[in-house]
Order: sequence, then C-alpha cells, then structure tokens
Amino acid sequence: MKSNAKKVMYFFLLTTLFLFGFNQCQKVPAGYVGVKVYLLGGNKGVDSEELGVGRYWIGINEELYLYPTFTKTFVWTADYQEDSETNESIDIQTKEGLTVNADVGIQFRIEPSQANILFQTYRRGIDEITDSVLRTAVRDSLNRLASTMTSDTIYGQGRVELIEKATEAIAKEFLPKGIIVERLYWIGTMRLPDKVKQALDAKIEAIQKAESRENELREALAQAKIDKAKAEGTAAQIRLESQQLTPLMIQKLWIEKWDGKLPTNMMGGDKTNILVPFNR
Repeated sequence: MKSNAKKVMYFFLLTTLFLFGFNQCQKVPAGYVGVKVYLLGGNKGVDSEELGVGRYWIGINEELYLYPTFTKTFVWTADYQEDSETNESIDIQTKEGLTVNADVGIQFRIEPSQANILFQTYRRGIDEITDSVLRTAVRDSLNRLASTMTSDTIYGQGRVELIEKATEAIAKEFLPKGIIVERLYWIGTMRLPDKVKQALDAKIEAIQKAESRENELREALAQAKIDKAKAEGTAAQIRLESQQLTPLMIQKLWIEKWDGKLPTNMMGGDKTNILVPFNR
C-alpha cells in the first residue's frame, strides 16, 4: 500500500512539474519579436537580446513582451465595434476654435533590432502603446497642424494635406524609438456640428456654381473668338477674290460663260455691234 501511494505521489509530482514547465514555455510566433523582461532581483530590466521566432522558457520572475514586425493596422473610431469598446475618435481644434471630430487609422510596425529600446522607453506592451502613446501623439500632431487651418479648409481641400503632414511628423518622432509609422489615414468623413456643416456645404456649393459659370464664360468667349476668326477669314477671302477680278479676268469669265449666240434684239438694229468686255 505504501509503495502504491509513493508511486501515485511521484506521478502527481512529475505531472505537476511537467504542466508547470509547459506553461512556462512561451512562444514567439512568426511576424513578432520578443523581449524577455526580468521582474525581480538584480537582473531586473530587459534581456540583452531580442527573442526571435521560437519557444522560450519564461521563469516565474520573467515576462515576455511581443512586438509585431509586420505592418499592423489600428483605428481610433467612434464605432464601438472597431478595435475598442469605447469612443476613441479624435477631436481636432481648428483655427477658429471649432471642434472637428474624425476617425483616424494608423499603420505601423516595429523594427526588430530596436525592440529593447521600445520597451525601455515605454515599459508597455504594443496594445498599451497603441492605445495611449500613439493615439496621444497623433491627436496632438493633428491639433497642432489644424490650429493654423480654417474649418472649411480642413473639411475640404486641406484634408489630405493635414493627414500627410501629421504622418510625416509622427513617423519622425517614433522612428528613433523603434516604431516605423507607415501612414495615417482618415476613415470616412469628418463630423461637424450640424449648423456648421450646413453652412460649409452651402459655401462649397456656391463656389462650385461660381466655378461652373466661370468655365461656361470661358467656353463662350473661346467660341466667340473662333466665330470672329471664321468671319474675318471669310471677309478676307472675299476681298482677295475681288482684288483679283481685273478687267482681263472679267472679259475671260464673260467669254467662258457666253454660249456663242447673239442677242435677238440689238440697239440700232446692227447685229455686228456686239458689246464684249475688253481691257482698256
């Protein structure tokens, strides 16, 4: 009985150790780089080397952080069904102090050789960095740039310029920290207060109508020039032809048109007196 009890105890102990060891073995999947962090003792901090793809033993006083080396897409939107259960859309203040609300997306990846630097800088995982650090930086950059732009510019033709300049600024800020920002982009249209949106839409419509009328005027002026040129060309041709009708030319044309028959009635009854144009 005692022998069987020991066997059961040993089996239970081995099983526990095996399961414990298996749970402590963690994986760095393809497309990620790992950073092993010491939580206790004199080695507290970051391991000297990043961990590539594979399985690693992570002790009780250690923790593994995974950072994506592939392009990761994240969005901050008002839609609770996106990447977050809360409203993470970004408010932007314009030059007039008007608040414009927008959904913004970001694409970025982590430079594998700088994963240690990234953790040492923020001491957070990639989700926390995205939710807080990156979002805050993007919001601040958009507001800084938008503070010099009017609402109708941001809502209209300046929309592309604003996001491109923000992308450039964010990429430059995070490159030394190991985050390669590839691009920022708008998701859908910006949200404005209803009265402001109606006023801007009316203004844009008026501008478009004015441009349309201006184009029509240009076309009318161009057609008028064409018609005038044609008329002047016709008049010039007529003048040229009239200048070329010399007395000899008129006589030649008269002879070519004559059918050889004499008129039946002649003045004075003399049929030999035929009036033929000639050159004097």
